[in-house]
Amino acid sequence: MAAQRPGFAESLEVLRIRDFRLFLFSRFCATLSSQMQSLVVSWQIYELTKDALKLGLIGLVEASVFIAFSLRAGHFADRREKRAIIVWAQVLLLGCALALVGISAAKPNVWWIYAVVAATGLARSYLWPASFSYSELTVPRAIYSRAAAMNSTGWEVGSVIGPAVGGALYAWKGPLAAYCVVAGLAVLGIVFALPMGKRPPVIATPEQPSRDLWSGVRYVWSKQVLLAAMTLDMFAVLFGGTVAILPIFADHYHVGPKGLGWLRAAPSFGAICMATYQQLRPPFQKAGRALFTVVALYGVTTIGFALSQLYWLSLVLLAITGCVDNVSVVIRASIVQAFTPDAMRGRVASVNGIFIGSSNEIGAFESGLAAKLMGAVPSVLFGGCMTLITAAFVFWKAPELRGLGSIHKKT
Repeated sequence: MAAQRPGFAESLEVLRIRDFRLFLFSRFCATLSSQMQSLVVSWQIYELTKDALKLGLIGLVEASVFIAFSLRAGHFADRREKRAIIVWAQVLLLGCALALVGISAAKPNVWWIYAVVAATGLARSYLWPASFSYSELTVPRAIYSRAAAMNSTGWEVGSVIGPAVGGALYAWKGPLAAYCVVAGLAVLGIVFALPMGKRPPVIATPEQPSRDLWSGVRYVWSKQVLLAAMTLDMFAVLFGGTVAILPIFADHYHVGPKGLGWLRAAPSFGAICMATYQQLRPPFQKAGRALFTVVALYGVTTIGFALSQLYWLSLVLLAITGCVDNVSVVIRASIVQAFTPDAMRGRVASVNGIFIGSSNEIGAFESGLAAKLMGAVPSVLFGGCMTLITAAFVFWKAPELRGLGSIHKKT
């Protein structure tokens, strides 16, 4: 029997939960802030250096710090109250924004900007597992796929508005004004986070995995569905990402920071459209095959972007990558939620962050290095082809993920 299509009111049921609403608003403001900051940092460094490798280094610096602290941060999130971690991580992000204001007010120095990017990676390493744990412990399992889609929609909306506004502000008033707005949005994120209800640690039962630092890694390694889903997405983002070198394409199209903002926003615009559709459709009955399909489409569309010679066509292709990536995000988030015990959510989220979150930044370095060695277009072509190869390899090696049907509680 086919799954029933949810009504509009049912699709918004998750918003009736007060703490989830506050969490969503706080995360939205933080996303706006971080996406705007990322855009301004990338264009500022490109203006100062005109070097693809220097663009890639932004991602490497942030990812290195993120990975170095992730396991400890996930362990910390499982042992401590989550709201407090979210607030203090956002305070650190506010400090990073204020530091960029100070750097831009003086004579900008690329290495000081990299230092702030490193501090941003530290804040993200603690914010990531605490946020995932908070959301998953706040929303009933029965409607978590709706919460995952809503979370994704908020992030994607922020990822459209943030780069677009950041690029326009940079073009109009320069980086100093843009960083001031970044700092203001970071303050709003903290304001919404403070009244959220507390989420104390969940006590592990004797049959559940231990609470040591590496237990999250061992748990993910023991679950083929989790490991395969994270690996699939990690390599797709690692090789298929184009965000880091978009300033080069914006320069090629002669559209400046404003045009760069729209290039950065296009994938998120596509993701918003798909997320809205997913709120109104029944859950996937063949989630595993759907995940492989959208990752393969991501690779094909990335190849199309590399071959495009028109700015508007590039925007459309980037929007399509956002559409298919949103499906991947929602399916993967639902898999992680379904296969993870409550007492381990922080540590598993940290492992997921190493696989997925840091792969964006390491992928940025790979894109910058490949563009430096091969040129921007060949590097994107290479990335799209590697995404297709990865999808085929994981499809072959992970029969449990390949055969996964509808997602429900597995632990």
